[in-house]
Amino acid sequence: MEEKQFDPKSLIGYVLIFAIAAYYIYTSRPTPEELEAEKQKQEQVANTKQETKVANVVTESSLPAAVDSLGKVVAYQKLGAFGYSQTLAAANGGETLLENEVLSLKLNNKGGYISEAKLKNFKTHDANPVYLIKDGKNANLSIDFSTADNRVLSTKDLFFEPKLTTVGDNQQLSMRLKVSNDKFLEYVYVLKPNDYMLDFSVRSQGLESVFDSSKSIDLNWELEAFRHAKSNTYENRYTEVVFEYEDGRDDYTGQGDFKEEEAEDVTYVAFKQHFFSSVLLTDKPFKKGKFTSTNLIKDEAIDTLKLKKFTAQMPLALNAGNLNYQMNWYYGPTDYEILKSYDRNLDEIVALGWGIFGWINKIIFIPLFSLLGGFLPYGLAIIFMTILVKIGLSPVTYKSYVSQARMKVLKPEITELNEKYADNPMKKQQETMKLYGKAGVSPMSGCIPALLQMPILYALFSFFPSAIALRQKGFLWADDLSSYDKIFDLPFTIPFYGDHVSLFPILASIAIFFYMQMTTGQNMPTQQQPGMPNMKFIMYLSPLFMLFFFNNYPSGLSLYYFISNLITIGIMLVIKNYIIDEDKIHAQIQENKKKPKKQSKFKQRLQEAMEQAEKQQKKKK
Repeated sequence: MEEKQFDPKSLIGYVLIFAIAAYYIYTSRPTPEELEAEKQKQEQVANTKQETKVANVVTESSLPAAVDSLGKVVAYQKLGAFGYSQTLAAANGGETLLENEVLSLKLNNKGGYISEAKLKNFKTHDANPVYLIKDGKNANLSIDFSTADNRVLSTKDLFFEPKLTTVGDNQQLSMRLKVSNDKFLEYVYVLKPNDYMLDFSVRSQGLESVFDSSKSIDLNWELEAFRHAKSNTYENRYTEVVFEYEDGRDDYTGQGDFKEEEAEDVTYVAFKQHFFSSVLLTDKPFKKGKFTSTNLIKDEAIDTLKLKKFTAQMPLALNAGNLNYQMNWYYGPTDYEILKSYDRNLDEIVALGWGIFGWINKIIFIPLFSLLGGFLPYGLAIIFMTILVKIGLSPVTYKSYVSQARMKVLKPEITELNEKYADNPMKKQQETMKLYGKAGVSPMSGCIPALLQMPILYALFSFFPSAIALRQKGFLWADDLSSYDKIFDLPFTIPFYGDHVSLFPILASIAIFFYMQMTTGQNMPTQQQPGMPNMKFIMYLSPLFMLFFFNNYPSGLSLYYFISNLITIGIMLVIKNYIIDEDKIHAQIQENKKKPKKQSKFKQRLQEAMEQAEKQQKKKK
């Protein structure tokens, strides 16, 4: 192929064409008189013509004179009617401060949402201020919508004009996203004195022809939860999305790398961070809600700043072409008493246990601990509450130990039956049941008292991790009863145990071992029954499980179990040495054997079934 030669004449031609075009543009520009006439003409048209398209809502003449014409053109080309908001002073950025005795909030002109939320009366585990939102980097709020001129916009990218006023003792901040002076989307925040709850309203005015009502308008809220406690893994267990829907029902996303839930008629959504929560509430329920939770901790040693990422998406309904929602924000502690005081069912955010366990905590343990904590150091309050609980359960403990003593008295006779009918399990079971019946002893009588204690024990297991009153309150060597009581660090990490040693779990494990030795150990059979669990293994496994499982749990919970088992051991020693006389129990059992004892219909049927099974077994032989 022949190489193309450079032609100087072509270059001259291009230069001449460019020069002629430039001269034509310069000589064709309007004079100042023509510009003024065109301006008056446009103003007259804007006042008389009904706007039917978004692009016609705002005229060039309504824009601030300080904005150059090129900036106006770019803004309107990009944003349509909302280009007007880009030409106002607020488009230069900036933040507005709302502050009371407990809460400090900053709101950004860009997006109009809360870009910083600081709780004044709380510190993190390393003595820094507690931020739920900081520098606008971990949260945003946005209304995403479509316009009549086929644009898809998000308020987080647009500029709101702030206006801060004082109404009585309240601070009121209006943030307006304008398409003209009297047409706008508005957020209104009202902060009251000494309150974690803000009034928050979302409304629009004159945007009937701006919104595309055929497409969804979505409220999107996102937040990445900061770490505030010593153990990010433990704190993460109690960090989740909680939401209320369908007239008072509540649910949560739960734990996992990624969780997603949907609900209808949503009245609030809470991004719960163990001891602190961010909550959005609405008077008019959102028709639907979609919530996600993504775990941000992949490696505990590396991912130390954030716990989970939360998202919530709720569609907003138009009323006569405009938005009108009355809502609230809560930024504050996950404190049962504070949340309950708002009478909005927010106390369900606190993880107190489901069903009867939650009711036990609400009715008994929260009021009791609040009473004791009012005049005692919190460590002593735990000990005194433990004593009161054990006194309340002492009748159950007494019955349980009496049953164990009776079984201990019968142990030689049961051993004899086991040896006599070693080759006939059916006959052995029949004779054992007859012995229990004659002696007036039920093997279940020792289990029932233990089962009665289970709701109390599980309720307390839920209570202590959720008790914010224990946060950063010390006792003995523990500097924070809401976290683990580390006595020294390990140079390595033990799976399921951690990289430190906590003392209260060790003491609790020792107490549990001695308790089980006194109960399970004294009645443990010399030989393991076929198909039955190895009780000796269980006796050693329980303290070991306690030692590993509770190493990262709140020291207040381990303190409770330690004191509880010490008291139980003491009560059992008193019962054994001063109340129960095993000789009298043995004499009573022998006396019961002599008396004919009428069996219940259930026992009669059970014995008949066993005898029938034995006959069938003999026939087969």
